[in-house]
Amino acid sequence: MSPHPDSPHGNEGRIGSGIGEGLPGGGRTRPAGPPTYVLTEDTPVYVISVAAELSGLHPQTLRQYDRLGLVCPDRTAGRGRRYSARDIQQLRDVQRLSQDEGINLAGIKRIIELENQVAALQSRVSELVDALEGAAATLQQREAAVHASYRRDLVPYQQVQQSSALVVWRPKR
Repeated sequence: MSPHPDSPHGNEGRIGSGIGEGLPGGGRTRPAGPPTYVLTEDTPVYVISVAAELSGLHPQTLRQYDRLGLVCPDRTAGRGRRYSARDIQQLRDVQRLSQDEGINLAGIKRIIELENQVAALQSRVSELVDALEGAAATLQQREAAVHASYRRDLVPYQQVQQSSALVVWRPKR
C-alpha cells in the first residue's frame, strides 16, 4: 500500500499501522468497531508458493491445474494468483482423485463441474422452497383475512334437520 499523499507517516487508513496507537503522540487512533473485511474460506489470501506447500503439490502443478481449469484461483491486479482455503482443499481433492482413485485430469474436471452444478441446483431448490413457504404463509394470511371479513349478520343461521326419508329418482321415458 502506498502512503496517502496527505499523511506525513504513510499510515493513513491502515489498521494497526503504528506502535503506540491511541496513545498521546502515538499515531492515529483506531476506529471503534470490527474491521471492514471478513475472512471466509473463499477469501483469496495465499500466494502460489504457500498454496503449494499447504496442498503438498509443486507450484508448477498448481499452474497446470489453473491452465486446465481444475482449480482457478483469484488474481491480483498484477495477475498474481491468490488461493483461498477452499482452493487449497480443492487442490487436495484433485490430487487424491488423481493419485488414489486413478482418475485422469479430464475426468476430474468433469467431476468438479458436476459437483458445482449439483451445489448450484441444491441452492436453487432451497431458494424455491423458501419462496414457496413464504407464498403459502401469505396465502394463509390472506385467506384468514377474507374469512374474518365475512358479515355473518346477513345470513341467518338455521340448523338443518336430518331426514331419514329416501327419495328415488326415475328418469322420464
